[in-house]
Amino acid sequence: MTVLVILSVVVVLALAGCVCVVWASRGGPRWVRAVSAVTLGAGEVVRRASIRSNRNNGSDD
Repeated sequence: MTVLVILSVVVVLALAGCVCVVWASRGGPRWVRAVSAVTLGAGEVVRRASIRSNRNNGSDD
């Protein structure tokens, strides 16, 4: 049950971040641009970690 709640919170935060990215691209308020920057930065960190992980595992992606 606890895992489901945590997963639900993570999904809601990810969706809210995506909404802020779209809203910021259309000129939203300052706080939306800040959330958008954090969301894009977190995505970049995850992407780089994934690339490193693939490199260490010998994948050809």
